Amino acid sequence: MKVLAVNGSPRKEGNTHKMIEKVFESLEAEGIETELVQVGGKIVRGCLSCYKCIERKDKKCATKNDLFNDLFEKMLEADGLILASPTYFADITPELKAVIDRAGFVSRVNGQLFRHKAGAAVISLRRGGGVHAYDSINHLYQICGMFIVGSTYWNLGFGGRTEAEVSNDKEGMENMLDLGRSMAFLLQKLKS
Repeated sequence: MKVLAVNGSPRKEGNTHKMIEKVFESLEAEGIETELVQVGGKIVRGCLSCYKCIERKDKKCATKNDLFNDLFEKMLEADGLILASPTYFADITPELKAVIDRAGFVSRVNGQLFRHKAGAAVISLRRGGGVHAYDSINHLYQICGMFIVGSTYWNLGFGGRTEAEVSNDKEGMENMLDLGRSMAFLLQKLKS
């Protein structure tokens, strides 16, 4: 089994990355393979509404000048997805939003390719907007017929402007460990 995490933060080693690492600790302890893909700070176009994916039904987006199609293949291969973002102006980063829009569209028009996969949202924040960002990710999971994995509390971690501050959020980091255990539990049940 494999879980793919997509980091929407432009800070490769930032608070969002630290939270993903914590979730991975629990997943790897259960023998689940993990992979992290960095999209924050990279070029990812939004959906152009060209409808070529509907026409072709080839599990690809017609826009080919960015990282999306390679990422989408990895998303299809994974049993579980973690989409993670810091909260900027009360929502997810534009790179992650572009991935969500295109992945949701291509998945749905090719026969609900994400149906019955496990998905979890992970959000780092400084003050507010975290629940809205959390919802933005979970909307993809819901419309694609995925199982949303929760934990002991919202999958949020409070950090700040420096790259390791979220590590001081003891409750948030414990929640990430529990999120990993919950995802492992669900994946094991789905595979049995």
